[in-house]
Amino acid sequence: MPAPTPTTSYLRSLRPWDAALVVVGGIIGGGIFLNPGIVAQRTESGLALLLMWAAAGVLTLIGALCYAELGARRPHAGGTYVYLREAFGPLAGFLFGWTMLLVIYSGSSAAVATIFASYTAALFGLPPTWALPLTVGGLVFVTGINLFGIRLGAQIQNLFALLKLLAVAALVVCGLFFAGAGHGQVLAADPARHGVGFIGAALPVLFAYSGFTYLNNLAGEVREPQRTLPRALALGMGLVIVAYVLVNVAYLAVLGHAGLAASTAPAADVMQQVAGPVGAKLIALGVAISTLGFCNITLVAGARVLQVMGEDGLFFRAVARLHPRWRTPNLALALLSGWAIVLALSGSYGQLLDYATFGDWLACAVGVATLFWYRRHDGATTGFRVPGYPWLPWLFIAAVGAVVVSVLLDNPRNAGMGMLIMAAGIPVYAIWRRLGDRHRGA
Repeated sequence: MPAPTPTTSYLRSLRPWDAALVVVGGIIGGGIFLNPGIVAQRTESGLALLLMWAAAGVLTLIGALCYAELGARRPHAGGTYVYLREAFGPLAGFLFGWTMLLVIYSGSSAAVATIFASYTAALFGLPPTWALPLTVGGLVFVTGINLFGIRLGAQIQNLFALLKLLAVAALVVCGLFFAGAGHGQVLAADPARHGVGFIGAALPVLFAYSGFTYLNNLAGEVREPQRTLPRALALGMGLVIVAYVLVNVAYLAVLGHAGLAASTAPAADVMQQVAGPVGAKLIALGVAISTLGFCNITLVAGARVLQVMGEDGLFFRAVARLHPRWRTPNLALALLSGWAIVLALSGSYGQLLDYATFGDWLACAVGVATLFWYRRHDGATTGFRVPGYPWLPWLFIAAVGAVVVSVLLDNPRNAGMGMLIMAAGIPVYAIWRRLGDRHRGA
């Protein structure tokens, strides 16, 4: 078996607490403040809604445990790209990097940055014309703070993560205690949603849980990664699951299932009802901070993938360079951020994101599938192994596969376009390799 090609020039500066907060920051963005209303529209009771959030949390935890073993086996930058390249060949790795750059990471950053802009504008009473400058400014800001080393970026990211957890805590406390959870409506059925089904709620919930793989992209900068990665993934996922379930209990306690289904901004509605305009301002600040932190992690994690692709000759060689002092992939970071800004300016990012929302989870499932290859072919020992192997990895793959198939059946146009975007990377890969072969032969 060919030896792995680790990136040894990164500085291992991320401590266990930093790594855990990367997990929290990579998952909690704008989804928990917005998506529960969509989930309520697709469930028939508060009980079904809470079961969906809890079940998706357990499923995500299983995926995180699988990625903990993968990270312990390959504690280097690149994450899913590295696993796919080693297990299934360079084409598989390239297709992941292609889709990540084109829509998944860049589109997610652009979309969430617009949420940051809208809440920031509402917070300061700015006109709608400020939305686009604030979107671009947010992306430029998080890019800039990460050009000067992972340590500075981690410190600011820790602040973002702690502030967003504070916002979640304030929402839970206000919803459960000040509004009173004794209305008897938390688990109640919603007659208007009888027979609405259950699987349709899976995609917005999974979208809110996506991002647990970002830490693996930064594994080359984690101290004692074989020990730190599993602990950080477990701790971070535990915090997120508890936060998400409690927030949804608070929404149901204040708004009820029918009110939650009718809400387009449940967090703002809860705080407005509990604390009036002051509460609405506070939650707007919390959402702005949360979304900015998500953009920060997404861009930083994606830049590491591009850097390793450049190192492998599957992307521009220039992006493989690290800054000689800060040891950061600044060109890769600027490229990914720049493309996210282009998507934001073009206004097409929302459609692109719709095309590929399931692409991230599809990549997660294929990433987990590489675990079987590593167990069979990799003789290296690891300090962490997934409990319940092979049943838990198979459960994760089957559950995500069921959701992907459901999306394909329910919305074949958007899902089909997402698949086409991924498939378009095949001829690009062939051309890239041919040009590379000619350059080497010259």
